[in-house]
Amino acid sequence: MLDRIQSFYGFTRMPFGRDLAAGMLHRHADHAQATARIAYGIDTRGITVITGEVGIGKTVAARAALDRVDRARHHLIYIPDPTVGARGVYHHIVTALGGKPTFHTAALIPQARNALAAEASERGRTPILLIDEAHIFDHNGLDAIRLLTNHELDTGAPFATVLLGQPDLAQKIRYGILAAFDQRITVRHHMTGMTADETAGYIRHHLSLAGRSDPLFGDDAIGLIHTNSRGKPRAVNNLCLAALLAARANDKTIVDEASARTAITETSDHATL
Repeated sequence: MLDRIQSFYGFTRMPFGRDLAAGMLHRHADHAQATARIAYGIDTRGITVITGEVGIGKTVAARAALDRVDRARHHLIYIPDPTVGARGVYHHIVTALGGKPTFHTAALIPQARNALAAEASERGRTPILLIDEAHIFDHNGLDAIRLLTNHELDTGAPFATVLLGQPDLAQKIRYGILAAFDQRITVRHHMTGMTADETAGYIRHHLSLAGRSDPLFGDDAIGLIHTNSRGKPRAVNNLCLAALLAARANDKTIVDEASARTAITETSDHATL
């Protein structure tokens, strides 16, 4: 079906996909703000906390920021699943840096801390600890990250930490029990999504990447898509693809308001299944 859509609308590639190189991403204001803050946090070897709802573009912003760093002078340690807990994080760090994790947790903490420090001092590479879905962490998990930053009498960590999570991550950090962690955060930013004009620009951008610079989506359709997606890029992508399917099913050369309404109904029905 996607091949038929691509042929019918003359796309050189399917639009609204997730496989874009960092240089091809749409640079709306919220994305730019998050990307700049993550880049600053990496440069200063601080703790950066980026929050936002599902599909708002947190991981995409992190990808864009990482694209700016010199990979020869940085070592990315990516943890996509914090359900591994504090021990799992320490284990992952030691393994990623070429070590063999010790069995006892009490010894594993300094082992992970020392491995991070050695990567910076001996190999000249700044580790970047990037943890996705960080809202899954409980208080112990977040405090485990703080313990890693305890370095040389609090003179500063030899690595950068980036936490990406849903809004309740910020709420957890504000609890009194995590005051020490909260005080160590260098940069924080809450992503809110795109404005109506930015959503329109986002749609045009993706269509242009697919070889269509003309107005394929009607203004009314774009307005409906923005309202129902609340400016969240992932939701915009899903609605636009569904609207293209609806338009193609009726042999429409323009994605009109009716096609957008069909897409909204279908995606809403799917979400409730």
